[in-house]
Amino acid sequence: MNYPRVVIAAPKSGSGKTTITCGILRALINSGLSLCSFKCGPDYIDPMFHRTVLGIPSGNLDTFFTDDNITKSLFSKTYSGDMAVIEGVMGLYDGIGGVETQGSTYDLARALLAPVVLVVDAKGAGRSVIAQLKGFLDYDEHHLIKAVILNRTSVAFGNTLGDIIEKELGLKYLGTMPDMKNQELSSRHLGLVMPEEVPEINEKIDELAGTIQTNLDLDELKNIATSASELDIINDKKGIRNVNSNLTLAVARDQAFCFYYRENLEIFKELGVKLVEFSPINDSKLPENINGILLGGGYPENYLKELSGNESMKASIKTAYDNGMPILAECGGFMYLSESVKNQNDETYAMVGAIDSKVEWRGKLVRFGYITVDTGKLQIKGHEFHYYDSDNNGECCVATKPFGGKSWKCIHSKNGSYIGFPHLYYPSNPEFINNFVEVMKNYGGH
Repeated sequence: MNYPRVVIAAPKSGSGKTTITCGILRALINSGLSLCSFKCGPDYIDPMFHRTVLGIPSGNLDTFFTDDNITKSLFSKTYSGDMAVIEGVMGLYDGIGGVETQGSTYDLARALLAPVVLVVDAKGAGRSVIAQLKGFLDYDEHHLIKAVILNRTSVAFGNTLGDIIEKELGLKYLGTMPDMKNQELSSRHLGLVMPEEVPEINEKIDELAGTIQTNLDLDELKNIATSASELDIINDKKGIRNVNSNLTLAVARDQAFCFYYRENLEIFKELGVKLVEFSPINDSKLPENINGILLGGGYPENYLKELSGNESMKASIKTAYDNGMPILAECGGFMYLSESVKNQNDETYAMVGAIDSKVEWRGKLVRFGYITVDTGKLQIKGHEFHYYDSDNNGECCVATKPFGGKSWKCIHSKNGSYIGFPHLYYPSNPEFINNFVEVMKNYGGH
């Protein structure tokens, strides 16, 4: 299978690639294509937006988390439809620490042999855009950059620059997007989409897609995706053991808990684990006949009153934990299992109380970026990004940053549970989930 695919990237953050990517996805759907999408890097929000608002299967791929073979295998296993659109992160060459190539959009494009389309913010620039592109081409040792989209400049001037780009650089010029402040998607749109907001946002994206259909050469974009080289896929299932477990994992899913890597959930399914969803906000207790709990990240800080007020659910989870049920809880899930959370208004809300921990708003990013977590038995990769912190982050594991080597203790582990701030990417070491599933079996599997 050829896997038609294209990477939408940019020279730097803030160039408009997320807005243009969303518009391109809707425009291609309107043209009759069936699509899938991927986000480069650890961000949960863009794939969630693609799934919930655009209705497109979407996941995360990251060359810090996984090596080339696993990255290609994950891509091929979850590829669907006629074409994949891969949204980049930061600037094209910006990887670990901002100075390494690993973890960058370009490194993912290299691993997937995926052609790259650069979105360049041309506002206030002229021929300097040509020099900027020439510099990016000089860095492109695998010759992956195939085309350019100019953003935030007049269409007429963009077309003039486009002719020079094609003549002097040999890149395809796909068109110019005019400055469109009323159509740009803000972080609120992407990160805090409530069901009642979807019609408003869909209207905005439809308008954006119309502008894209008028201004960009989508046929040429499809040609570029189709021209991608054939991928050599090795479906390496190292570490995956299909245990046919007849086990059930309760997954928290509601307004407060919504950050899950699709790839993480797929590993549980490959191991024969049934996933059932529940809402810590709206349900009165845990689902029946479960063998473990997964509490992901999300926005619990926005629903502290509702979470605190659901006493029966808190009691249900606390009882399960005290009885030895294994729990994976990351970031927001850890906050919820703590004794209390104090928000930015100095209001304190009682939480589950399973963990001896008090969490409060710190007013700035506490810890963020890639990490490798050492459990003492294995290493697994992940990242942190949070404005809250705890007076007891746990001491069962050690997190280490890949750039600079800074490390710290983290995570509470009891009866096979792992509860702490780090978000983990399970495909980086499937043995971590194999071990957790074994604990689920010992707790009460069949």
